[in-house]
Amino acid sequence: MVYADLRQESRSFPGVPAILFAVSKKTVPSAVRRNRIKRMMREAYRIERSSVIRSSSDEQDGAEAKRLCIVFLFTGRKKTLPELQEFREEIRRLMQGMRLS
Repeated sequence: MVYADLRQESRSFPGVPAILFAVSKKTVPSAVRRNRIKRMMREAYRIERSSVIRSSSDEQDGAEAKRLCIVFLFTGRKKTLPELQEFREEIRRLMQGMRLS
């Protein structure tokens, strides 16, 4: 996961993070499998996102408007696809470890 807290140019969606899910063609050659992994990552984030949105909005009280930008990169090398629960646990762990200044 890569993330940054950026100055928000547009105030159209304050507090809503910009999210990107990426799976390399080199890591997962099959387009069907890449799309499946991205769908599972999006679903896991959707379930776990309340903590990110809440924490980023809490930190913005009294400060200039900023926007959280997050990139989730899949780097798995196994032949089998991870289950949704594994994605949820990993995304929860990554988001709890985020430090915004």
